[in-house]
Amino acid sequence: MRRKRPFAVIAFASTEQALAAEAMFTQRGLPGRMIPIPSQVSAGCGLAWKAETSEEQALLDALRETGIGFETHALVELFD
Repeated sequence: MRRKRPFAVIAFASTEQALAAEAMFTQRGLPGRMIPIPSQVSAGCGLAWKAETSEEQALLDALRETGIGFETHALVELFD
């Protein structure tokens, strides 16, 4: 049986922000993947980055360092 567990979710206000973040995370070798925004989170474009909770601060630091905007971030219970 699949179980839910907490993940860091970073949601974006625009598709442009989401794609820029995905490219930057990939270029820097940061973990995670783009997902449709979970129902527990509300944000503009419908896309979010999902990663292990231990990676949340590194991802947020990279976004701030590069000036890529995001709408919100949260820890959300999701399936693997």
